[in-house]
Amino acid sequence: MKLAEVVRRLGIIPFVIGAGVALVLSTGGLMMWRAHARTNKVALAGAPKPVTVVAAKSTSYRPSRTYVGTLEPWVQASVGPQFVSAYVDTVLVRPGAKVSRGEVLATLDCRNANAAQRAAQSQARASDARQRAISHEAARTEGLLDGGFVSPNEAEKKIAESAAELAQLQATQAKLASSALEVSDCVLRAPFDGEISKRSIDPGAFVRPGVAIVNVVDRSIVRVTADAPEVDFDVAQPGTSVSLHLFATNRDIPATIARRAPAADLATRTVHFEIDVPDPKREIPVGTTGEVRIDVGEPEPATEVPLSAATVRGDRATVYLVEGDVARSKVVSAKGDFGGRLFLDPSLRGGSLVVVEGRALLNDGDRVASKVLAGGEPALPGKQP
Repeated sequence: MKLAEVVRRLGIIPFVIGAGVALVLSTGGLMMWRAHARTNKVALAGAPKPVTVVAAKSTSYRPSRTYVGTLEPWVQASVGPQFVSAYVDTVLVRPGAKVSRGEVLATLDCRNANAAQRAAQSQARASDARQRAISHEAARTEGLLDGGFVSPNEAEKKIAESAAELAQLQATQAKLASSALEVSDCVLRAPFDGEISKRSIDPGAFVRPGVAIVNVVDRSIVRVTADAPEVDFDVAQPGTSVSLHLFATNRDIPATIARRAPAADLATRTVHFEIDVPDPKREIPVGTTGEVRIDVGEPEPATEVPLSAATVRGDRATVYLVEGDVARSKVVSAKGDFGGRLFLDPSLRGGSLVVVEGRALLNDGDRVASKVLAGGEPALPGKQP
C-alpha cells in the first residue's frame, strides 16, 4: 500500500508544476500588457505646450528718468560736550521726544569745571585789585616827575608795572571766560525745535569732547537728496516737477526740484540736486529711501505688456505671440519700462496675446495650449482653460 501511495503522489507532481508555470506565464503576460497599455504613443515634441498668456494693452508712454534719493532732515545736530570731559549725570529725553529750542537734554557732572571757574573768578578779582593799585601809584609817580621828586626811570618802571598787571588781568579774564564756557558745556540744550532721533549715551558713562549723547532732527521740511549722471544736468533743473515715491510709507508725492549743484562730482561724474518736501505734521521718516521720477519729452503711443513677458536686449524686446494654437516669436522696439511694465512700439497691436509663463521652453512655431493669466480676458474657445 505504501508503494502504491508513493507512485500515485509522484504522478500528480508534473501536473502541479505545469499549473505553476502556466500561472507565472499568464501573470507576466498581464503585466506586459498593462505596461504597454500605459505607454504614451504620442511624441512629447508633438504635444501642445501649456502656456499662460495676457492681452497686450494700447496705451501711451512718456520717457522718464529715475533716480534713487535719500530723505534727510532740514537740519540735524549731534548734541554732546565740546570742551569738557566728564561723567554723564542725566539724560532727559529718548528717541521720539519733541523738544524746543533751549530745552535741557542732558547734564554732566562738572564739579571740577565749577571749581576751576570759582578759582578763575577769585584770580580775576585779585588781579583787578592789584592793577588798580599799581595804576594809581603810577599816576602819582608820574605827577611827582614834574617837580623833580622822582627820577624818570622810576616813573617809567611804575608805568610798565601797571601795564604788565593790566595784561595779567586780561589773561585772567580770558581764562575766566574759558572756564565759563566749560561750565555752560555741562548743560546740553536743544539747538532748535525738533525731535530726538537717537540716544547714544546713558547716565554714568564718561564722555569726551565730540561724543554725541543725543541726536536732534528737524522734520518740518524734508530734503530729498539725489545724484544724476552728468548727461542729465539739464533734466534736473531747479523748478522741474518730479514724482517722488517714498518706500517707507508707500506714498507718491508731487514735488519740485529746489536746488542743483553747479558742478559734477569729480569722482562719480554725477550732479547733486535736492527736493524740499514740507512736512508740518512730521509724518515722513528721515534716513529712508525715495525714488525720484522726472518725465522728459512728450507722451507717445505704445503697447504695454508685463516686463516678465519679454527678453530685453538694449532697445529690442523679444516676445512670443499666440496665433491660433501656434506661438510666434516677434522682436519689437522697446521704449522703456516702469513699475514692472514694459512699453513697446505700437507695431505690436493692442489685444495681441503675449506669452507670460512657459516662454522659456518655446521655439518659434511650437504648438501651445494657452490659458489667460488671472484677471485677463476669457480663454480662447477650444483652448484649455
